[in-house]
Amino acid sequence: MTIDNQIEPPQSFMAMYVTPGRSRPNAPQEIVLARYEQCEDMACILTEHARTLAFKENFSESEVLARCHQGLRDDASDFNEMEAAWVICRLTELLGWEEHLGGEVPAVHAPE
Repeated sequence: MTIDNQIEPPQSFMAMYVTPGRSRPNAPQEIVLARYEQCEDMACILTEHARTLAFKENFSESEVLARCHQGLRDDASDFNEMEAAWVICRLTELLGWEEHLGGEVPAVHAPE
């Protein structure tokens, strides 16, 4: 089966699906692409929410990111720990808040 999807997940995302010492993902391409699209979509959706929290609620950027991360880690969330961390890292990029991340979100890497 071929996939006609031209989306190429970034290396930071692919790191969650590549076992150390290997070069190929440990999940089918369809699953990796679907998870990437879901995570990227969530990061985009959260941008407006994050800006609103920072402006209207007067939360610091670090607090906004922590709250979003906690929401993604909620039991009802469809994101695992590594995906939640990746979404927050991507959110900081989209918002231009990288300097406020301060190591509060765990690094994203494949399980050993």
